[in-house]
Amino acid sequence: MAELHDLSALEQWRLLQRGDIGVVELTDHYLARIERLNPIIGAFHEVTAERARERARHVEEHVPRTTTLWGLPFGDKDLVRRAGVRTTFGSLLFENFEPDVSDEAALDLDAAGGVSLGKTATPEYGLSGYTENRVFPPARNPYDLALGPGGSSGGAAVAVAAGLLPFAPGSDGGGSIRIPAGATGLVGLKPSRGRVPSGSGIGSLAGLPVGGPLARSVADAALLFDGLISPNGAPQRQPYALRAPENTDGPFLGAAIRGEGRFQLGVMLDSPWDEAYEIRLDPEVRETFDQTVDLLQTLGHGTETLRFEPSPEYPPAFRTIWQAGAASIPADASTEHLLEPLTRWLMHRGRSLGAGDLASALATLSAFEKSVIRQFAGFDAIVTPTLALPPRPVGWFDPDDAERNFEQQVQYAPFSSFVNVSGLPAITLPVGETASHLPLGVQLIGRPGGEATLLSIARQLERRLRWELVHPPVW
Repeated sequence: MAELHDLSALEQWRLLQRGDIGVVELTDHYLARIERLNPIIGAFHEVTAERARERARHVEEHVPRTTTLWGLPFGDKDLVRRAGVRTTFGSLLFENFEPDVSDEAALDLDAAGGVSLGKTATPEYGLSGYTENRVFPPARNPYDLALGPGGSSGGAAVAVAAGLLPFAPGSDGGGSIRIPAGATGLVGLKPSRGRVPSGSGIGSLAGLPVGGPLARSVADAALLFDGLISPNGAPQRQPYALRAPENTDGPFLGAAIRGEGRFQLGVMLDSPWDEAYEIRLDPEVRETFDQTVDLLQTLGHGTETLRFEPSPEYPPAFRTIWQAGAASIPADASTEHLLEPLTRWLMHRGRSLGAGDLASALATLSAFEKSVIRQFAGFDAIVTPTLALPPRPVGWFDPDDAERNFEQQVQYAPFSSFVNVSGLPAITLPVGETASHLPLGVQLIGRPGGEATLLSIARQLERRLRWELVHPPVW
C-alpha cells in the first residue's frame, strides 16, 4: 500500500480536500520522515516540529479550504525570514539570528494555506551552485550520499527528492532552482521576471533572483507555482508597473495537466561562457540530450539547431554583478572571519567596484538581454541540457580558491545564469540517467511570460518518461 509521501502533492491535496486525511496527520507523517532521514541527507537546517503542528491545527480549524495550497507541508529556504524561527542564511555570521518579522515569501505561503516544517539548507547567502556551508553538515544527494545536490536551493531539492516534503519553494538567481532540480531528478521552474509577486526579481540587482517551485511532477510544480502567484486563488496582485505578461489560461495547473500543443523548438548546446572557460559536455549528458530531442520530434514538435551568438562581454559583466551582490553583506573587520573564503573574496571584490564599473556591467547585461530575446524570438522554447556534468561529489568545488571555484561552477552549469539575466522562464526536467543511475535533465527556456508553454511541453515528456515514479535509494 502506498504511503502518503508516495503520492503526488496534488493527490495529497485532494485527500485533504475530501477529508480523507487531516492536516495534522499529514504534517506528522512528514515530520516523522524528517526525523529519520534528515540526519543522513541534511535537507533541513532547522526543523520546527511543534510550531508546524500548531500551524497544522490552525489551518485545519480556521483557514478556508479554498486557499491554493490548503494543508500541504513545505519548507522555507534558509534565506527567507520567518518571525521567531532561526534564520542563518547558511552563515556563521547569522548562526543564532531569529528575525522579528517574516519575509513576504513566507507570508504568501501562509496565506495559501501551507504548513512550514522548517528551514531548508542553502550555501552561505545562496551565493553558490552547491549546498555546503560551515554552519551545518552538507546537503547530500539522495541518489548517492557521496554527491551533492547542487544549489543554492539544495536543501529544498533533497527534501523533495527523498520524500521529506511533497514540494518546496526555492529561489533562482543564476540557476539555484534548476541546478539542484537537475541533480536530484526533479522538476524545477524558474519563472519570468515579474511573475511571482514575493520573488519577482524586479527589486534586485540586475533583476536576477526569482522565486519558484521544485517538485517531483509537472502538475505538482504548477500547483505550488499557482500558490506563489495567487495564494488565495484571487487574481494575481502586481506590486510593480513592470510585470510578466498575463497568463490567459487561468491557473497554471491546468496547462500542466492538459499538456497540449505542438511547438517550434530551438536546440542549443552553446552558452555565453564558451569563450571564457573550457566547457565540456559529459558524454552521457549529450546522449540523453540527443535522445530527448528525438522524443520531442516524435511528439510532433518542430526542432531546429540554434547557434548562440558569441558574447565575450557577458562573463566579465556577470562576474561584476555576482561580486557586487555580496558587497552589502553586513560584515566588517571584526566579523568577516566568520565568512567563508569565497564569500569574503566576493564581498571585498564587490566593495572595491566603482559606480562606473557597476553601471557598465548593468548596461552590458541589459543589451545582452535584448540580444537573447531577439535570438530566441522565432521559437516557442529553447532546449538545452540542464547541467554539463552529472552531480558533483561533496567537496568538489574548491572552497579556498575563488577564481577556481567560479570556473568550476560555470563548467558544471553553463546554461543557467544567462536565463536569469534575460528575465526568461525556464524549466528543468529529469529525462534520463547515467550508467550509475544518477539523474540527468534537460532545460526548456520560454518566451517572456511563457510558463504555460513550458509546462505543456514538460507534461508531454512526462507522460512518456514517467519520471514522477522514480525514487532515489534514500526514500
